Amino acid sequence: MITLETLPGDKGNKQDRRRVGRGVGSGRGRTSGRGHKGAQARAGAKHKRGFEGGQMPLHRRLPKRGFHNPFRVKTETVNVSALDKRFEDGQTVDAALLAEARLIADSNARVKILGDGELTKCLTVRAHAFSQKARERIESRGGTCEVV
Repeated sequence: MITLETLPGDKGNKQDRRRVGRGVGSGRGRTSGRGHKGAQARAGAKHKRGFEGGQMPLHRRLPKRGFHNPFRVKTETVNVSALDKRFEDGQTVDAALLAEARLIADSNARVKILGDGELTKCLTVRAHAFSQKARERIESRGGTCEVV
């Protein structure tokens, strides 16, 4: 019976540890493969991330531009023409349905309905915001705009 213990190992898979500093004849004597002087020749030598040997590092050479607002709220936009194509007459449309129909990427994001295109159906639309034109087009067809 073959078990893990009885399987032969791959030939050359396990190599001996490199023993440095054992004389010139070993090929790893004297400087022990560390070269001559410098930071990497010293014990405990470590460089900070991005260190380029004293040269000005790339992240400091390149110009910095712009600003990232950590409090920005992402708003997904949907036109009434897209609602007209994807939903049936009399349907209630909310963020979950919009995400399911792949009109928005994130069902948790704020949703604003815009008035581009024509609307031929009566829909109840639940969103965080509506443009004036979108509100007019939805309500002109007998639909309702509910602000969430």
